[in-house]
Amino acid sequence: MYALHATSTYITSRDKVIGSNGQLKKRLRVALEKLTINPTHRSLNSHKVNTDYGVKWSSWVTGDVSVIWDYDKEQRLVIILIAIGKHSGAHKVYK
Repeated sequence: MYALHATSTYITSRDKVIGSNGQLKKRLRVALEKLTINPTHRSLNSHKVNTDYGVKWSSWVTGDVSVIWDYDKEQRLVIILIAIGKHSGAHKVYK
């Protein structure tokens, strides 16, 4: 099982994108649970993307909302949550 470590950038972007939307909070919780078990779980559609943070991994929360993350280079089985955002608009996370 993977441990998740959230960066301050992730926490800030999560608060902006998810806010008080209960349905999105639930979808995020489910996606993060799957990420801890299997980062390449089919429903996450995990794939590499080019972001402002460099080439990182992206996993679906919904069709428009994704979590940007990467494996920790020092510790096996640790995933660093970098950001969460949308594919377009004000909270866009892709280049």
